[in-house]
Amino acid sequence: MEKKRQFFTTPIYYVNAKPHLGHAYTSIAADVATRFKQMDGHDTYFLTGTDEHGDKIVQAAQKEKTSPKAYADKISQLFKDLLPLLHIQNNHFIRTTDPDHIKVVEAILTKIHDSGDIYFSSYEGIYCFGCERFYQERELVDGKCPDHGVAPQAIKESNYFFKMSKYQDWLIDHIKTHPDFIRPDQYKNELLSFLKEPLEDLCISRPKSRLTWGITLPFDQEYVTYVWFDALVNYISALGYPDGALYQNFWPTSRHFVAKDIIKPHGIYWPIMLKAAGLDIYDGLNVHGFWNVKGSKMSKSIGNVTDPVEVTREFGPDPFRYFLMREMVFGLDANFTEDAIVSRINSDLANDLGNLFSRVLSMNHRYFNGRVAGADAALDQQYSLESDGAKAIDGFKEAMAICEFHKGLISIWTFISTMNKYIDTQEPWSLAKDESKNSALATVLYNLMEGLRVISCLIYPVMPATSLKMQKALCLDIPNKGFFGLDQIFPWSQIQKGTCLGAPEILFPRIDTKNQAEKTLVKKEKPFKPPLKEEIGLDDFLKIDLRAGIILSAERIQDANKLLKLMVDIGAQTRQVIAGIGKDYPPEDLVGKQVIVVANLKEAQIMGETSQGMILVGSHKKQMILTGFDKDLFPGNQVK
Repeated sequence: MEKKRQFFTTPIYYVNAKPHLGHAYTSIAADVATRFKQMDGHDTYFLTGTDEHGDKIVQAAQKEKTSPKAYADKISQLFKDLLPLLHIQNNHFIRTTDPDHIKVVEAILTKIHDSGDIYFSSYEGIYCFGCERFYQERELVDGKCPDHGVAPQAIKESNYFFKMSKYQDWLIDHIKTHPDFIRPDQYKNELLSFLKEPLEDLCISRPKSRLTWGITLPFDQEYVTYVWFDALVNYISALGYPDGALYQNFWPTSRHFVAKDIIKPHGIYWPIMLKAAGLDIYDGLNVHGFWNVKGSKMSKSIGNVTDPVEVTREFGPDPFRYFLMREMVFGLDANFTEDAIVSRINSDLANDLGNLFSRVLSMNHRYFNGRVAGADAALDQQYSLESDGAKAIDGFKEAMAICEFHKGLISIWTFISTMNKYIDTQEPWSLAKDESKNSALATVLYNLMEGLRVISCLIYPVMPATSLKMQKALCLDIPNKGFFGLDQIFPWSQIQKGTCLGAPEILFPRIDTKNQAEKTLVKKEKPFKPPLKEEIGLDDFLKIDLRAGIILSAERIQDANKLLKLMVDIGAQTRQVIAGIGKDYPPEDLVGKQVIVVANLKEAQIMGETSQGMILVGSHKKQMILTGFDKDLFPGNQVK
């Protein structure tokens, strides 16, 4: 019989910023799914890594005054270092700057180009530099990018395009005939709704005149590959496509874990790319929601980005993993607060599981000197917890198989609750007072220890370290692979009579909520508040002539680190303005942006260039931020 196999991936994380809570969740979810499949008898392969090309990497590197490669090396290492901290056991960590990956991207591009599905054409469209892609008008929200909240800029240039429209009907049919291709169902419906409209061909190149940090097209040295076309190929390049043993064994058994904001590239671009290249389509997508922090979407601008390294160091990896898997309904958004994680730890982990574990072992040490007395066969049916344990296993298996992690944990905790009630009902302390009931006491404690054995196995995917600690205390013969298979958990009654148990210990110390209230893991930096300048009268203020302007062109001034020369349309005329924003805005990103110009400022000579005005910016942590409007104004409109 052929061995069952499953390939799990996270998206490869973009290195324009360090890891945050959302990255940790995706990686942990994929790790939990991998461990569950291992328990279910599958050979598994788990891939994660970093996506390192594109405009945003160049911009981030410029801000740090370093090269794109050096910047990518630094941030990629942060993602790599996070994995063992979170108890994540990935098989491979890929980077899109790896030479082997670049070769596979070139091979796929050549294959699709040679088949006639890539063509060269001029294109005029609206482009979001934050997303690094062109948008259709129907995708915008109030005329703005749905992810970045800014209006895309109109761009006209010649590029290479991929004939996605050719495969639209095939993709619709594939999604409809493969019910598990996209989970949960709401995201399948979302993609099918999008595919009701004609699918535009995908621009898969960027001219080197605008961007050089990328993989050069194998059929045109003047262009680099669009970052998504590059990134998605990692799922096969990491397996050694086309001839590697891993590729032969594990493709196409892949289930990709992604957040809901990148469902379109994974659910539309990627399957069509595979189809066009003549390759098998992956098994499917597991799509999860966002983590909000204190009720708001994580955002650097409002300072509520949560660092998973700090959370893990504060609470420990297993409690953090448990909280994320229990708190989020997979596919829906969830909320992270310190109060919520402390509540889960104190209630679910310390009170329910931890207290049960220490009570059972303590009673066994107290009444039987730490040795397993064994169950009395005549009494076993009366005191058995076997059927409750079987229910927990069945509920766990059913939920975990479809990534309903919270339901899998609920099944375990229902059994934990049953066991705690069992103790209160059977009152082992009362049985211990009557020597004639010694067999009943032994049977009750044996069933409780068997229940702990089942629980120790089931929590392994979510809390591997705690699982191992419990199993060592129960003196279980742990398999070489480090976990018990689902088919090994039953039959009941596996703990041997006479086994010498480990000393009872505290699995999860309770957290003092009074002390915890003084801490915060959600970073919110105090804004810098410069002192107010001397007051002026209204007459003085009205002397300033502020006008709406549009930047027509932008270029760097030689030998000046920060200065840019801008040509700005202010309606009646075009002004040359010298602006010190070159560290924060690449010139190519400024063309088409609306700005506020001080139009009646006296001309000044700056670095040998004439400046005929000034643009208004805000300042945050030494970063310049352009001011603007929530609606477009005509150039020259007065700002009052």
